[in-house]
Amino acid sequence: MGIMAQVCVIFGAGEYYAGTPVVPAGAYVVAADGGLDHTRELGIVPDVVVGDFDSLEGRPPRTDVRTIALPALKDDPDMLSALKVGWSAGCREFHVYGGLGGRIDHTISGIQLMALLARHGASGYLYGDGLIVTAITDGRLSFPAHPVPEDGRMVSAFSHSDVSLGVNEPGLKYELKNGTLTNTVVQGVSNEFRDGVDAAISVEHGTLIVTFPIEVALPQVSRFHEFGGDIGELDTAVSKLLVR
Repeated sequence: MGIMAQVCVIFGAGEYYAGTPVVPAGAYVVAADGGLDHTRELGIVPDVVVGDFDSLEGRPPRTDVRTIALPALKDDPDMLSALKVGWSAGCREFHVYGGLGGRIDHTISGIQLMALLARHGASGYLYGDGLIVTAITDGRLSFPAHPVPEDGRMVSAFSHSDVSLGVNEPGLKYELKNGTLTNTVVQGVSNEFRDGVDAAISVEHGTLIVTFPIEVALPQVSRFHEFGGDIGELDTAVSKLLVR
């Protein structure tokens, strides 16, 4: 696959919530397994359909849609396969619907994958029940000032890496300065945006998982250095870890 787009929208088989998914003009659209059911309901034709189709309720993909059929007994989950397809198409910003809710293991897997993207200099956004989950490595998420209702708007940051150094949260209610978070410390939970105040969450060294309300505009992302590598080749083989 050649370079086609910088933004990839992925439809997974998980929970979908209030609001219609947004597909920017020119976005590269991937349906991951049962996510094809949702694209059909929404009248969206994906560029690629990928998966083992164990969660697909409707008919198998038609021949007029590019289909990558994978074995059920593979190492990569369908969502990771979808990310790899988007990455190969040149995308470095991923918007994932149906990647949260339902099975808790799938939710944890989706969050882990946002960290994988961040560690390679890409951005991923999981759309959930009134919130968005993203990740940032050695960089900053800058949130523009916006009106905040009286009951507040929560934003939380957790260290995905063992240790995250130089964590700063200017403009939030609790303005952490040059802090250190670890993956067993939850000091960054339940912070709040302030009414009409620019805010940011940054980490000098490490990876943070950040959750914020879906009503808040997506942050501007800046990174403190260049990133290399990729998220791996598409896994199309049966797992070698199976006991024969």
